Amino acid sequence: MLKDKNIIVGVTAGIAAYKAVDLVSRLKKQNANVEVIMTENAKKFVSPLTFQTMALNPVYVDMFKEPRNYDVEHISIAEKADVFLIAPATANIIGKIANGIADDLLTTTIMATKAKVIFAPAMNTNMYLNPIVQKNMDYLKELGYEFIKPGVGMLACQTYGPGRMAEPMDIVQYVINNFYDKDLVGKKFVITAGPTIEPLDPVRYVTNHSSGKMGYKIAEEAVKRGAEVVLITGPTNLESPGDVEVIRVNTTMEMFNAVEEQFQSCDALIKAAAPLDYRPEVVSDVKIKKKDGEKDELNIKYIRNPDIAAHFGNNKKNQIVVGFAAETNDLIENAKEKLIKKNLDFIVANDITEDGAGFKTDTNLVTIIDNEGTVTDYPILDKSQVAKIIIDKIKDLINNKS
Repeated sequence: MLKDKNIIVGVTAGIAAYKAVDLVSRLKKQNANVEVIMTENAKKFVSPLTFQTMALNPVYVDMFKEPRNYDVEHISIAEKADVFLIAPATANIIGKIANGIADDLLTTTIMATKAKVIFAPAMNTNMYLNPIVQKNMDYLKELGYEFIKPGVGMLACQTYGPGRMAEPMDIVQYVINNFYDKDLVGKKFVITAGPTIEPLDPVRYVTNHSSGKMGYKIAEEAVKRGAEVVLITGPTNLESPGDVEVIRVNTTMEMFNAVEEQFQSCDALIKAAAPLDYRPEVVSDVKIKKKDGEKDELNIKYIRNPDIAAHFGNNKKNQIVVGFAAETNDLIENAKEKLIKKNLDFIVANDITEDGAGFKTDTNLVTIIDNEGTVTDYPILDKSQVAKIIIDKIKDLINNKS
């Protein structure tokens, strides 16, 4: 995705400079041309040679050293940039740019570029929350500069809170997203993913085989294209997509309530999750023990959970509602029945007994049926490709309604 793109990485003097080495490596693996500008103090954390080795390009530090050619260095670097990424971005560099200070090679080049400038802040929690720093960031955002939200956790200064530089993989994804067509800006997508679990007692629960991969891929595709994305996910082992609001739930009722809170403000609800249809009528507050001398059986009474897709499909106003049908037999008939019963705009059906389809795989073999009865079969595809097909179809439906 980043082939032939010129990414300029500005490294400032923060302990997170060590993470910038991994960041440069990941950008190179995406086939980007990466050049690094360091501040003088950044060299105290990581040597320029390290970045030069990773980027396979010279590293720029000194604004006044004898030039390698007749270009004015900060101008030529600024002009070639497709994206200018400052990582880590300290309170100092943010404050300088917000106030028009250009006193070294990095700040001068940022001032001279017309490329998109993206800051990945990294600093002490109290510094990050300082009203002056927040004001500087707000001002730069108004001018079109972008910020990648820092993580929350234990910092090098042994304080806990916001201020950790975003992980390199998330920063790279943010940069990649910059080059996608932003055809969904201003739209809000609510996406459910993964299984739900229903407890039997404090030790045991019932669940299903859903991995969440399809829903997460849909969330990634939507956010790449500029949508505001809320991902409501049951328990999974997947990394959360960057720049997505993630709401974690366990039970089907929790998923239902989370969707209800978001539904009125969304443009599309994509029900890619596999919530359990039933839950135990009674959940024991102590571990259920087997008893000697009794029959080797355990009888548990189950009651129905709400059908999330049906509820919101039948209560939608101007929203698009998309459902999924994971079947083992009579695929088209069962999917069409669900489509009508749940008042969906379209349904994505797959036979989980087919090779390369269903749960836990990275591929899927789907049939999409719309509410006009059109049936479209697709070959086996990577789930990211299926996600693109789904998002394209939703985009067309939204455009037709406007």
